[in-house]
Amino acid sequence: MSKRILAVASAGGHWVQLLRLMPAFDRHTVSFLSTKENFREMVAPHPFYFVQNATRWNKLGILHTFFLVIRVVREVKPDVIITTGAAPGLLAIIAGRLCGARTLWIDSIANAEDLSLSGKIASRFAHKALTQWKDLSSSKFSYQGNILS
Repeated sequence: MSKRILAVASAGGHWVQLLRLMPAFDRHTVSFLSTKENFREMVAPHPFYFVQNATRWNKLGILHTFFLVIRVVREVKPDVIITTGAAPGLLAIIAGRLCGARTLWIDSIANAEDLSLSGKIASRFAHKALTQWKDLSSSKFSYQGNILS
């Protein structure tokens, strides 16, 4: 059964890891959301949404980005939201829960010694939270392998 998926990642390694998941989206309708407008070209012809990056040090920026993310979630109406991390992904997880989507947080492989702050917060909201490091698995984060190997 085909699902509407919203795939979310900020720039850098988060985006690279998200793109590695694209084969899993083959039979589904997928839209992407990220923090670099030129990423649109990488995922064409899929719908792409751009939002400003948000950080915990800019509270107004987080609020602004959250409202943009909510608007995208309401437009896309995803069945599932998948993110490989960072603040926009966290905001999408929260917006998705508010709108009834299933949510999956995949903590970045860069977080080898400790889970990210966004991941720790996301684990309270996401239906499922994954770590890419076996040593970091817990009751809130399960390990099922990693994306880059």
